[in-house]
Amino acid sequence: MSGSHGSSAAGLLDRLLVHCTFPPPGTSVVCGLSGGADSTAMVALAVRAGCAVEAVHVHHHLRPDADDDAELAVRNAEVLGTACRVVHVDVADGPNLEARARIARRAAMGPDVMTGHTADDQAETLLLALLRGAGATGLAAMRPGPQHPILALRTAETRALCADLGVRVAHDRTNQDLRFRRNRIRHEVRPLLDAVAERDVVALLARTAALLRADDDLLTELATAIDPTRADQLTAAPGPLASRAIRRWLTVEGYPPDAAAVGRVLAVASGERAGCDVGRGVRVERRGNDMVRFPATPRSR
Repeated sequence: MSGSHGSSAAGLLDRLLVHCTFPPPGTSVVCGLSGGADSTAMVALAVRAGCAVEAVHVHHHLRPDADDDAELAVRNAEVLGTACRVVHVDVADGPNLEARARIARRAAMGPDVMTGHTADDQAETLLLALLRGAGATGLAAMRPGPQHPILALRTAETRALCADLGVRVAHDRTNQDLRFRRNRIRHEVRPLLDAVAERDVVALLARTAALLRADDDLLTELATAIDPTRADQLTAAPGPLASRAIRRWLTVEGYPPDAAAVGRVLAVASGERAGCDVGRGVRVERRGNDMVRFPATPRSR
């Protein structure tokens, strides 16, 4: 990082780094750099941690000022002591925009990219999971580690760091758009929860996610002892463990089957059904004591 930054910024960088989960110095990392305060602070902290940083900005072409954000990301990366590569993707406005944009970003930046999610994002992720009726795995939210290195920091801290560093950050107007459920959580639900609890609930929600993550890890470890291709083992195991073994077995491209599909597979294991489709082109049938998966046959119209 440029030596022009004052002692105030250097001191804040070092204080915040204590709470981060960057890999060892010298490790090559890719940082997603939107240009906002969180991702900009992450790049600054990664450089300070001694990582070999490449920043990547994904240009979605969704807003008239998107070119400005890309230019700002490139300029800030240079100020912070690294380079930023701009990747262009086409994402049309419309339904499921957030999810489609996220998939496009991941594809452009690679599976191991670091993202600048903070504790504030963690709290929102848990609340969104509650609205989906998620179990422990979903409520465990994002996992701390190299891919989420600033997850313990607050957005107020990333903004303060950027201010101390003297870098201007982008402000994405779509973050105010209440069409998106996460924005409603951020601007309406969280303030209401703060008022009801008479305190900032982010720390409470982050703690809940951490507790559920520990439980989730233990159950997942216990479920590894179950062979999901053996019907007798599935039927003899406690339901939560059998369900986890099935989800592990039938996860396709990172996507596990939903709860209804898992229930159908358990019915096949118990002999209530001969077979079932589980989605994503996969079917499961019982052959003797064997649970067999194979491509589902398209239904004739």
